Amino acid sequence: MAEEPYDVIIIGGGPSGLSAAQYASRAALKTIVLDKSPTAGALAFTSHIENYPGLNEPLSGKQLLDIFRNQAVKFGAEYVETQVTGLKLDGEIKEIYSFDKTYLGKTIIIATGSMGRKPNIQGEKEFLGKGLSYCAVCDAAFFKDRTVCVIGDSEEAVKEAGILTRFAKTVYIIAPSKNLKVSSDHPVLALGKVRTFTGHRVTSIEGTDVVTKIKIKNTETGEEQEIPLDGVFVSLYGSQPIVDFLDSSIPISKEACISTDRMTETPIPGVYAAGDVTCVEVRQVIIAAASGCIAALSAEKYIHKRKRRKYDWK
Repeated sequence: MAEEPYDVIIIGGGPSGLSAAQYASRAALKTIVLDKSPTAGALAFTSHIENYPGLNEPLSGKQLLDIFRNQAVKFGAEYVETQVTGLKLDGEIKEIYSFDKTYLGKTIIIATGSMGRKPNIQGEKEFLGKGLSYCAVCDAAFFKDRTVCVIGDSEEAVKEAGILTRFAKTVYIIAPSKNLKVSSDHPVLALGKVRTFTGHRVTSIEGTDVVTKIKIKNTETGEEQEIPLDGVFVSLYGSQPIVDFLDSSIPISKEACISTDRMTETPIPGVYAAGDVTCVEVRQVIIAAASGCIAALSAEKYIHKRKRRKYDWK
């Protein structure tokens, strides 16, 4: 028997995605959130939030996200930690592809945020798909018994290294900051295959037809060295909207963001975008959350073919 499609599939677990999940699930819509990582978004990296309405005391971004997520799940939304690798939006039922499963949905809300980045390491663009990847879950198996590195200092970067240890012989973590953004007793760091260079910047990724080495530079002393290896996994963040997985399936503006109308609708019927992935000028948690609410109400109107949106006053 074919699996029943979700009413709403939300890609992204930040404030806009989780707010959309709350409103969609409260409207009795079958709702799922597909989130790459609960610790990967811009809000999750924020240490101090005190200007979000209703807070009596300051919270970390992670704590605030935990509240959002728990509310959404309490109202009935499913939450799955997975990476979306592609989608098909031209049918009445949309298809969302992850590494291990295809999800079917009547409507889609894209809420992936804006921590993407353009390739800026020498050789990064040239070696993409030739030993360079942005997804350990997707590509780790290609590096069995090889030497690889992860570039980044976030918890997600450390998780990527952990995935790679299941296959690779040696995994270097090259962190630009002096300290990784995880506790010193993180289990991945105790694995014998993992070697860490903190306070080092990758200056170039080099090779012939495929990656063969990287050059790194100590950010304090300026000392440079080469590391021979077979694969590079980049886990760095910037401020660009995260749209790389869309692969031209939805129109992107010249600013590399998703253009929507004031009700978060994209040019594709049943597809909405909310939060910092859209062409907003002000990026604040409250604005992202509000746009997630609007997206959910718009999706509910589309599914039930209403002339007007049904508002939630409870």
